[in-house]
Amino acid sequence: MTSVSTVPDVIAWDNPPHLGPRGTVVVVPGRGEDPRLYERFGSRIGADAYRVRAVADPTRWEDDVTGLIRRLRADGELPRPFVLAGSDAGALFAAGLAASGEVAVDALLLAGLPTREADAAAAARPWEDELGTRTACPTHRGRLETAGRVEHGALYTPLPPRWFERADLAAVTVPVLALHGAADEISPLDRVRPVYAAAPAAELVSLADGRHDALNDISHRTSAATVLLFLERLRAGADAPAIAVREELHP
Repeated sequence: MTSVSTVPDVIAWDNPPHLGPRGTVVVVPGRGEDPRLYERFGSRIGADAYRVRAVADPTRWEDDVTGLIRRLRADGELPRPFVLAGSDAGALFAAGLAASGEVAVDALLLAGLPTREADAAAAARPWEDELGTRTACPTHRGRLETAGRVEHGALYTPLPPRWFERADLAAVTVPVLALHGAADEISPLDRVRPVYAAAPAAELVSLADGRHDALNDISHRTSAATVLLFLERLRAGADAPAIAVREELHP
């Protein structure tokens, strides 16, 4: 990715003008990622009347990103519920902000969450191999190969140990939706299960044959649909009855 000294602008996808906004989702990208990579996800969630904002890579602009998220949380034009979402390092960063109480959120959406053990064992790979570990989606691969959209090799940069210490999901009392590729080699599913098991209110959804970029992988439509179902349940409240119930056809 081309070196940038200033923090990239917040990218916005809004609800259609004829629909009232139903909530806000703030996306925190992963290592080396440009926020524009989340256009497909943001526009899809936005089309269903949620306001989506994508901030910069927190591994490059940690303090600035924290400040941006706080300002978005305080923005009276952005409706509640306020959901903090993240992918890869962005997921770990988002979990840390919520667990520490630095930012008040109504829910977390975490995709491809790194674990301490997996991060320590990660070894850099050639760019073509890195693409394969990120996604099996040809469209997303093309976007990743566009100049300036992602920093090659950044995915294997070790994350600060204090990020793992701060992201204690046992301290997160709001609902958590976790999306994770079943074939994620960067953060294997078996290693992330116990991390989510510590959370009081977490739901872990694995994506068959999914790679690390769970929001942008070949199953991106399923990921977006799962997120929308979660958001609608969140709006109804924790004590509300289920919106859709799978009925048994055979006793």
